[in-house]
Amino acid sequence: MAALWRRARLGFQPDLLQNPRFFSSGLSRTDAAATADEDEARGSLAVSGDDLRSRIFRLRHPKRSATAALERWVSEGRQVSASELRLIARDLKRSQRYKHALEIFTWMESLSTFNISATDHATKLELITKVQTVAEAEMYFEKIRDSASRKAACFPLLHSYVKERDLEKAETFMAKLQSLGLLVNPHLFNEMMKLYMATGYFEKVFSVIQHMKRNKFPLNVLSYNLWMNACAKLSGVALVEMVYKEMVTDKNVEVGWSSYCTLANFYTTSGFYDKALTALRMAEQKLSMKNRLAYSFIMTNYSALNNRDGVLRLWESSKRVPGRITCVNYICVMLCLLKVGDFEEVEKIFRSWERECRKYDIRVSNVLLGAYVRNGRMDKAEALHHHTLERGGVPNYKTWEILMEGWVKTKQMDKAVEAMKKGFCLLKFCVWRPAAETVMAIMNYFEEQGSVENAKEYVKVLRRLRLMTLPLYKSFLRVHIQAGRAAPDIPKMMERDRIEMDEESTALIECMCKINSAEVP
Repeated sequence: MAALWRRARLGFQPDLLQNPRFFSSGLSRTDAAATADEDEARGSLAVSGDDLRSRIFRLRHPKRSATAALERWVSEGRQVSASELRLIARDLKRSQRYKHALEIFTWMESLSTFNISATDHATKLELITKVQTVAEAEMYFEKIRDSASRKAACFPLLHSYVKERDLEKAETFMAKLQSLGLLVNPHLFNEMMKLYMATGYFEKVFSVIQHMKRNKFPLNVLSYNLWMNACAKLSGVALVEMVYKEMVTDKNVEVGWSSYCTLANFYTTSGFYDKALTALRMAEQKLSMKNRLAYSFIMTNYSALNNRDGVLRLWESSKRVPGRITCVNYICVMLCLLKVGDFEEVEKIFRSWERECRKYDIRVSNVLLGAYVRNGRMDKAEALHHHTLERGGVPNYKTWEILMEGWVKTKQMDKAVEAMKKGFCLLKFCVWRPAAETVMAIMNYFEEQGSVENAKEYVKVLRRLRLMTLPLYKSFLRVHIQAGRAAPDIPKMMERDRIEMDEESTALIECMCKINSAEVP
């Protein structure tokens, strides 16, 4: 389910956008509202008053120093305890303010008055992987001397290798931990199995399981789930069910909803729909009134079976879980209902969210907006867009991408161009790459219109963002040729963009050279 909201990380740099004229109609607000759920949660952290916590939380910008705030606090003769600092660092970490949290642990470690625990070492190493580099995290790990701290710190370091999918480093590190006698729990083995699943080495999952059994390391629920997933990739139903039966008989493991979801997902993809429904019914029996996320996972599985009743039943049940229903929960049920084709219910739930929401999260309306566009209802899409603006919603890159694609499909190219401009403006604050077909459609529009100046500005922006392709350059050449206008040194531009010419582009360039020569006095 997490894949529904995962963003691509493409590495755009803010300095790519140096006030090009193409953005003259850009937005003044950012897509910060796209993270309204998280912001709302962080907003519960009080920062008023003159206590130490408030001072540090008021720093806001990462460039401001938490270390300086701590030094100033102590210089005023005020007391600070390790437990207070740990709580502040924990809240900073939850708010994704990793740099300030790291500065707190570094400051604590620099003073002999604080007794640094194994958990402190592990947390600091994890923060180093987020703020600095894995290499610096490795150096920090080597400096840790006591065994308890090393045991605690080895997990975040291994996790960083898994996150980077660095198979060689992860395997070398595991061998080192084994030689040091630090392989003491299933969590490290689970991380390795996650890595093998992510990199396609499914057979190595079996090797990890055998190693754990041979050395009497206990398997936990996640170990069994990963094992079942590996079996699903390499074998048939029989082996998956064998692992499931072994898990059920393992006295150290309590089979929960996640295992039944894993089983149901395998049955669904293998075409055993009745067995999948049975597994989901068993998953429902394992639900509690403490974990709303579990309901969303089971809903997603029901939608994969095109089971509308299951989706709605889980949604109604999830409402009884104490606490506020988040925007992410609404997004999940709307996506599930769209998958089973219940458009009317999606609109109904959207209206319900609008009545309950504290902040207007554009991500929720984007789900409905996308559905309208995919179904060719641009009238409803535009009406919804204007409605969200009236409600205070701030369009993010996805909003403009959805509208842009809809307007391209309906040949409303002027509107599509404006949406592209506004989407590009947000690249200062987020990472996003518009669909290649949409980028090409807008260039084709400039070509049809014979709009040389707009094409030039467009290419300038696309080159900054490294989005130029051979078809785009061909269209750019044709714009100039049709207008009989001289062009910049396009072969040199293509060379810098590492785009190789073909026969057609070579012929177009030869034609362009004749125009350039004719314009020379």
